Amino acid sequence: MSGRLLLRRARLLDPAQKLDTRGDLLIEDGRIAALGPELASAPGIELIDCNGACVAPGIIDMRVQLRDPGAEHQESMESAGQAAAAGGVTTMVALPNTEPPIDEVALVEFVARRSRDLRLVNIRTYAAATKGLRGHELSEMGLLAAAGAVAFTDADRAIADALVMRRALSYARTFDLLLIQHPEEPSLAAGGAMNEGEVATRLGLPGISPAAETIMVERDLRLVELTGARLHIAHVSTAAAIDAIRQAKRRGLPVTCDTAPHYFALNENEIGEYRTFAKVSPPLRHEDDRKSVVAGLADGTIDAIASDHSPHDQDSKRLPFTSAASGIVGLETLLPLSLALYHNGDVELLGVLRALTQRPAEILRLPGGRLTVGSPADVIIFDLDRPWRIDSDRYRSKSKNAPYDGRPVQGMAVRTIVGGRTVFIRES
Repeated sequence: MSGRLLLRRARLLDPAQKLDTRGDLLIEDGRIAALGPELASAPGIELIDCNGACVAPGIIDMRVQLRDPGAEHQESMESAGQAAAAGGVTTMVALPNTEPPIDEVALVEFVARRSRDLRLVNIRTYAAATKGLRGHELSEMGLLAAAGAVAFTDADRAIADALVMRRALSYARTFDLLLIQHPEEPSLAAGGAMNEGEVATRLGLPGISPAAETIMVERDLRLVELTGARLHIAHVSTAAAIDAIRQAKRRGLPVTCDTAPHYFALNENEIGEYRTFAKVSPPLRHEDDRKSVVAGLADGTIDAIASDHSPHDQDSKRLPFTSAASGIVGLETLLPLSLALYHNGDVELLGVLRALTQRPAEILRLPGGRLTVGSPADVIIFDLDRPWRIDSDRYRSKSKNAPYDGRPVQGMAVRTIVGGRTVFIRES
């Protein structure tokens, strides 16, 4: 807990209330106490003059790989927490693909304890849907949820066996839990390195058909119809998969999905001359798919934007393209790359913030994600229009694997507040 903060002369933005107005926001004892025009000050209140900057709910990043425990040389909870705070992320949810995988109660409790000890951003965790992430035997979802697991997923591996997936959904339905799926049919993606098509052929690289995503999504939607369970599909990247989800939502199925900035900011041409920093899973797609991702965000088919933060050291990336690890670090660039959707006229500002704050909170049933009295004081102050260039050498993350070096962007977090405590201030 902290004392009292009064954020003066702010542009208050809250998609949950469709709020976009000028005013003040008062924080007391770690919670939002009041908001409105010209709130009264009093002795003992710290005044922060926002000078017209935006104040919004803190970002809830629902897809982060932490590498802790097991590979702390690539990323630790502390370094990820510092990177998250610098990017305006107040809550990050970790995938369970650590060493060992998070498939036991003690490991879920370990993450919660480390989060409390670090006192940076809130760190929550998913638990493995199957033991050891092997896709065969279901984990003890009920016990893991009681220990604090937010949802269940095999991280960057799809649950390939349809019977196992049906059982996982049925089990999750019993406890009203959420299952998250990586949308890629493994046998169709096996051996592939990038999106199948003309660019892959020209570079001589083995391709991954977009059908690998669509087939997995459509299979799982049928299983949702069968079981009635809640399903969230991670980092969708293809037009066909997005359309399948759009149709499923129209039928009333309890399905949600997210995407990552690289699927609307980049396309397969970014690979250029075998740039392994642009190798991700699912792979960067055709320009038509990129446009479909933007359209899916604009019409609300895609619920959320997550960083898909996937840190790797130099030895894992500076390899022949087919041998290099997949993944991009994204905690510190999530906000500006997402704001490009607004600056380019593709998505309204509250729509962008909804995908970063409100919808992740609703999907994962987490506190926060809104500026309402009594809500946790997880808040960011950001300069909507400030121009700058991305420089990976200045990342707070231990890993620097991102293809954005030199990219001009607009908008940056200038202060991050978690539970009423300032955890990051941008130096001018």
